[in-house]
This record gives sequence, C-alpha cells and structure tokens, in this order.
Amino acid sequence: MQIFGGDGTRMGEAARKIIDWKQPDFIDINFGCPVNKVVSKNGGSSLLKNCPLLASVARGVAEAVNIPVTAKMRIGWDALTINAVEVAKILEDCGMQAITVHGRTRAQGYSGQADWEVIAQVADAVKIPVIGNGDISSGADVEVRRAQTNVSGVMIGRAALANPWVFQEAKHYLSTGTQAAPATIEQRFALMRRHCEMAIPRSTRGEFEMMRSMRTRLMNYTRSIPGGKHLRGHFSHIGSLMELDDILADYLTQRESLSLTVAESDDEATISAEAES
Repeated sequence: MQIFGGDGTRMGEAARKIIDWKQPDFIDINFGCPVNKVVSKNGGSSLLKNCPLLASVARGVAEAVNIPVTAKMRIGWDALTINAVEVAKILEDCGMQAITVHGRTRAQGYSGQADWEVIAQVADAVKIPVIGNGDISSGADVEVRRAQTNVSGVMIGRAALANPWVFQEAKHYLSTGTQAAPATIEQRFALMRRHCEMAIPRSTRGEFEMMRSMRTRLMNYTRSIPGGKHLRGHFSHIGSLMELDDILADYLTQRESLSLTVAESDDEATISAEAES
C-alpha cells in the first residue's frame, strides 16, 4: 500500500491503520508524484525540496510499523535541483528497505527522457535495493538497463496501461532472447470485459458511473490494434457492459467482413494474372 503526506507522526498512524485493515506486505511512501493535487498538500515530490521534512516522514513511518517500508522518488524537483543521491542516502538512513527511482524531475512530469545515469548513481550510492523506473516498455529495455546499471530491479508503469502483457513479454525475452507474440485482439477484448466485470461489483456508484470511469482504460487497451481509433470513439461515451459487448462484437464482425473482402480481392488478382499468362 502506498501513502503520501508531510506529517511523519500522522503518516505513521495511517500506516498502522492500513496494516490492521489490509495486512499489506509492505508500506511504500510516495516521494515522487508530480500532480498538483498531491504536491499542493505537501506530498509526493514536493518533499524533494525539503530534505529534513522528507526524513521526518520516512523515519516516522518506519518507526511506527513492524513491516518493511520502502519509498518511491524522482531524481529532483527540477533540472537545477537534482538531488537523488542525497535523498536516497537520507531514506536509507531513515530505515527504508528499498527505493524506487523514477528518472525524471517533478518539473518534467512525464515528458522528455528518463535519466538513467542518475538512477545508476543512486544504485551505486546506497546498500539497499534500488529499483529503476522510466521509459521501460519491453524486455529489451529491461536487459539494457540491467546491463548499464546496478539496479536490483526495474519497475514498469505507463507501458502496462496499454499493454498489461508487457510483464510476461519481458520475462519471456529475458529468458529466451526472443520477442513473445503480442496479445491477440481476442485476448485484449477478453481482458477489457474481465476488467469491467471485476470493477462494477466493487463500485458503490453504479454501473454507468463505473463504466464512465473505465473509458480511459478501455481506450488504452486499444492502442496499436487496427481500427483502434474507431473503437476509442465508441468508448468515449460508453455507459454499460452491454454496450461494451455490442461494440466489441460489431468490431469483430466488421473485421471478419474486411478479411473476407481482402481475401476475395487477392483471389481475383491471382485469377486475373493467371488468365493474362
């Protein structure tokens, strides 16, 4: 479970309540989130500008619980204040059991390139495990970063929103050296429906509101498939599981018709060529 905030005592209390409530394997402290609604409340990456307060929060949580506490951070607030190594050492001294480092500053948001040189410096500077994060979307990316740095692990984030299979694809590449076949359209559609089926019963807002909140997720799942733009147009106003079934069924029907048309055209071209010869 991940928590954020700027008061070490209250964060420790929150961590204890979470342990009683959900029995997590570990507590992770968010020192990396760049969004305004978190930063404005003295949470996330805002604490990278205030190392004493950051230390107070980390130590407050670590001393309050009897399970491992980890932290996720960015490399700094902006390009002029990259202090990832300093922060990582502080977090290690405060009892963090592992650190995840996203290779961008808060000012970058999710733009530009992740700086893996800074991530490598952090991995060399502390004795606890360091997990690198940023611009990882394949097994080949993992292989390169593991070879270039001393990170103990790699975290995949945004790439999984469009391709949840990225983890098994990466494992396949690392074990075999070959790329796994991408998920089929049928597999993508099955996952879309399963995701919605699992989300709706857990919602207190009703099916329509839940499906509305799923629209962006469904759009992400259609990235890189033929006709994805057409699907995203339908998903932008979807409101029920029945609508999802109709949209997916219509897509598959049209795809079969298109495939048949292409095949017939190919046959006609072959016949025409044979006739001419």
